[in-house]
Amino acid sequence: MTALAKPESKKRRILVTSALPYANGPLHLGHMLEHIQTDIWVRYQKARGHECHYVCADDTHGTAIMLKAEQQGVSSEELIAQVHKDHSRDFNDFLISHDNYYSTHSEENKDYSEKIYTELYDKGFIAEREITQAFDPEKQLFLADRYIKGTCPKCKAPDQYGDNCEVCGATYAPVDLIDPFSTISGAKPIDKQSVHYFFKLPEFKAFLTQWLSNENLQASVANKLGEWLEAGLQEWDISRDAPYFGFEIPNAPGKFFYVWLDAPIGYMASFKNYCDTANLNFDDFWDSAQAEKQGTELYHFIGKDIINFHGLFWPAMLHACELRLPNAIYAHGFVMINGEKMSKSRGTFIMARTYLEHFQPEYLRYFFASKLGNGIDDIDLNLEDFVQKVNSDLVGKLVNIASRCAGFITKRFDNTLAAELPNPELQQDLIAESENIGNAYESREFAKATRLIMALADRINQYIDEQEPWVVAKQEGREAELQGICTQGICAFATLITYLKPILPELAVKAETFLNANLDWTHLEESLCGTTINKFKPLLSRIENDGVNKMLDAGKPKEASKPAKKKKTSAPKKDSDDKTIAPEIEFDDFAKVDLRIALIAKAEHVDGADKLLKLTLDLGEEQRTVFSGIKDAYSPEDLEGKLTIMVANLQPRKMRFGMSEGMVLAAGPGGKDIYLLEPHAGAIPGMRVK
Repeated sequence: MTALAKPESKKRRILVTSALPYANGPLHLGHMLEHIQTDIWVRYQKARGHECHYVCADDTHGTAIMLKAEQQGVSSEELIAQVHKDHSRDFNDFLISHDNYYSTHSEENKDYSEKIYTELYDKGFIAEREITQAFDPEKQLFLADRYIKGTCPKCKAPDQYGDNCEVCGATYAPVDLIDPFSTISGAKPIDKQSVHYFFKLPEFKAFLTQWLSNENLQASVANKLGEWLEAGLQEWDISRDAPYFGFEIPNAPGKFFYVWLDAPIGYMASFKNYCDTANLNFDDFWDSAQAEKQGTELYHFIGKDIINFHGLFWPAMLHACELRLPNAIYAHGFVMINGEKMSKSRGTFIMARTYLEHFQPEYLRYFFASKLGNGIDDIDLNLEDFVQKVNSDLVGKLVNIASRCAGFITKRFDNTLAAELPNPELQQDLIAESENIGNAYESREFAKATRLIMALADRINQYIDEQEPWVVAKQEGREAELQGICTQGICAFATLITYLKPILPELAVKAETFLNANLDWTHLEESLCGTTINKFKPLLSRIENDGVNKMLDAGKPKEASKPAKKKKTSAPKKDSDDKTIAPEIEFDDFAKVDLRIALIAKAEHVDGADKLLKLTLDLGEEQRTVFSGIKDAYSPEDLEGKLTIMVANLQPRKMRFGMSEGMVLAAGPGGKDIYLLEPHAGAIPGMRVK
């Protein structure tokens, strides 16, 4: 019941996966963090001479895919085909070395999903029972609670979601709502019974307890999953009703596998597809007994937001079907931009393609590597730090070694390096660091690896500074000394590039062309002395902050840069109490208002402001700053952690205290009698309010 131990043999056989990107949109830098981390680790294993295979796929099933395709007026198959093309292009341009990038909508995945389900069913690990759900009669679709609204049956507050009233705090079933309606079609839901299928996860508590104690996961991840065990595992609903884009469950017409059932099986499917062309035995890596016999290894790289599926459901299914367990599951944190969550309004929700239109991929690969440890801490892409680190480390330290030495070798020695090094001990010191650097790579301490390598680069640059080849070149009779100094620098450069090859594969290719050599970690002792190199050409260029600004501008919503158009308004009207009310607007104007659920992540006083509070609003994919005149009615500590509703597409307004990027909705006459509008507790930040 434990994961397979790492074999003691010198050459390892390893299968590696990254989490499957969902096929309903383009890749962003969050995706790239994971795949860059995985790719560096895979390239390192290959550099050390191990057999290492890296597979992945698009995650293509689910209601969201179906609705997105419908919105675009295409079939689900057409949507995922285009997304797969876009994802493959972005990964390729970021130098991600998948051996196979496939799709979960494949015959292999259908086959393995059915086999695993059937085995679970035959062994008694699948329960089936009838449940009652709300059903949209117009859309002919079962509705989750979040797709139902109505009037609260207790306090009669309108526009409340299907399980909880945020106004009075009452909880209820969707069937109890007054005048309920589907947020998809507007139709009144009806109750409808349906048979669902459940994986009996609670029966695997003992196995999972042992699994979590075997160091297969980072300690913080194992502790978090342990909380699930302590709280009591629930049976996992693995079925969905038609219409649903996915695989139909065997012997259950109209029932489909829930996307998270077949998504991890997609790892197996992608590898099987690869095996058919790479002359590999699939069972060597997936059959429990065969994998143990062959000593193969399996590693999953994932984001910390999906650890429950990979750390509990997935190993339980594998164990039940006598399939091999992962040696380890490595989780990572999220990408922050300038210390904050990625934000579309600020242009910091950066798509992979937007980045590639402004910078070389290896700049980001190196920056992420310089920040990555083996924990689950978030990575802050501070863009000023990004520019500085690229220019300082890659251009100022690394490439500078070659550029300082190569010109002399070309002009004075016909591109030929000296027959021996003047300071062989210095070169041996560089080679002696190979295991420390290698251990850092192996343990995913990439930041440590880059620090060690750059410390060596500093040492070589110091050597060149001390030897002053530009001075030696001007003095007669010191030709051999000049050639030796520059050869020392070139050989050191070759070693450093070898160490950085997993992070900077494209730069390594350019360096190999310049050096006229193949840089191989397993042959570090082989010397370039006496060999002929090619004329040096610039390998990397410095980057400027202007490029960062252009990238951010390209990522901002186009509407934000357009001046607001003046609208014609009718004269103000008065109500029955002779109080002025706002001028009438047309429905089309009202329809442009984008109301969104927002989590008040932070609330604070504003220095010098009598009525304002500064709110940091979390919209799921981004954060906004809003200044709101509610200080008399609320204290900051009362607001943090609450949900509210905001106007998300209001043009940002520059105030004396900063930029306000929206407006929160409130009601009341003013002063202490102001009440923020709040959605129900189950609402999701970023959800549109209709």
